[in-house]
Amino acid sequence: MEDIKNRVLEVLTDGNLDYKQKKHHLAYIAESTQAYPKVSAEAMEALSEKVICDLFEGSAPYRPRYILPDYKLALIRGIKYLELDPPTDFDEAINFLSILYSHVPSITGYSVYLGSIDQLLLPYVGDLTEEAIYKKLKLFWRYIDRCLPDAFVHANIGPEDNIIARSILKIEREFKQVVPNLTLKYDTEKTSDDLLEEAVKTVFEVAKPHIANHKMTAADFKGNYGVVSCYNSLPEGGGSHTLIRLNLKKISDAHKGNLETFFSNTLPKYCLMTLDVIEARMKYLVETVKYFETDFLAQEGIIKLENFSAMFGFYGLAECVNLLMKNNGQDYPYGQNDEANQLGHRILEEMKKLVDSRQLPYCEANNGKAFFHSQSGIDIDIEETAGARIPIGEEPDIYSHINTVAPHHHLFNGGISDIFHFDETIKRNPLAVLDIIKGAFKKGMRMFTFNLSDSEFIRITGYLVRRSDLKEFREEGSRYGSTLFAANSMDNADVDKRIAKRVNSHERTASQY
Repeated sequence: MEDIKNRVLEVLTDGNLDYKQKKHHLAYIAESTQAYPKVSAEAMEALSEKVICDLFEGSAPYRPRYILPDYKLALIRGIKYLELDPPTDFDEAINFLSILYSHVPSITGYSVYLGSIDQLLLPYVGDLTEEAIYKKLKLFWRYIDRCLPDAFVHANIGPEDNIIARSILKIEREFKQVVPNLTLKYDTEKTSDDLLEEAVKTVFEVAKPHIANHKMTAADFKGNYGVVSCYNSLPEGGGSHTLIRLNLKKISDAHKGNLETFFSNTLPKYCLMTLDVIEARMKYLVETVKYFETDFLAQEGIIKLENFSAMFGFYGLAECVNLLMKNNGQDYPYGQNDEANQLGHRILEEMKKLVDSRQLPYCEANNGKAFFHSQSGIDIDIEETAGARIPIGEEPDIYSHINTVAPHHHLFNGGISDIFHFDETIKRNPLAVLDIIKGAFKKGMRMFTFNLSDSEFIRITGYLVRRSDLKEFREEGSRYGSTLFAANSMDNADVDKRIAKRVNSHERTASQY
């Protein structure tokens, strides 16, 4: 009890936290007083040693980690709990969504999914002029940033070219806000080159949107999907109960034996243990807390239990591969050697098989299985590289980088990310980026994200921070709760030291391969 009191006092007296941030931290401390959902002693030890990491979800899950409401259905039906009638025009639709967003829970305390904004608002455009739409959306975008101040808040646009999507990109370039995070769903048959070019030019200014391979991602879901938080792909009208990740570096550190016993013993042992933790947390949420019996979103059908699953994540693949290669007498690094890359692919294939072999309760959205997810890292990751990425500072040229990572993107129905850091000279040739994105998708990439070396915006894991916000945070705190994580990641993981690449034609540089 004395320890809890001290933790509470630290939060109360932290001058860099605002009122809402203090409430969030205090709620987490209160939750930590509860016993962890029942798992084996071995699993609890793995959790305490961060071999298995629950990403600070808390010991008593009382809401799903990621919720993706069916906002379209909500707009059609209205929300009784909030006394909201179905909107009849553009202003009412924006007002409806603004109110609903503030009532959608998540692990961060803010809605991680705002919906496919253009698809939601297009039916309400009516006879509004482009100028009127732009003005109304600017107010809406300002509301989102000021009232949902968390960089994990995520909106989608596309795949069709339309006035709402274009206006949002224009507003992003004008406002230069951290929130919301943004993804363009790109489809070769539906998305115009003009819209993709507008998106690329927007990335030049604000390091977003991400570009999602829409056809590839949509094929993994029964209905509509959304990209949320840090590259997580999940079903609309549902989401993910939990996200538990496995530290591949630590299990390779602990491994005793040769390469084959890693695959026959060590990897299955820890994958199954991770799945045990996932199952225990889901049962607690559904059966003990009874979230889906009591929450208004579920009661009104805006989310449904059958549209949920869970996420099995991992990180530290690069370090795992490098150690296994070294122990096998081959000191070749992941990302720079074909044999090491193939070992990485083999590890991922085996993990995918193990995840898919386990039937789990309350995972109907993925046919009783967890979504497989390459987790993009958090601020405490000091020795481990995010997901299946190549370590920061060791990235090869752009074409080798794509050829290394693209072949395993198809495995990750729960989402994966690789970040490419371009030299600022690419601004003079945005069409080259279009070619790279299209080529990467043909190679099998699921999501393409890039930054510029001179940008005010820094891509941390899947979210953004402005350099000016970091400076302000270190001096007096920030209204963005995610800035704390960003500052720690800058200090611990050198996320601002990704190698910036000049983009040349593949033919001019082919001699390197």
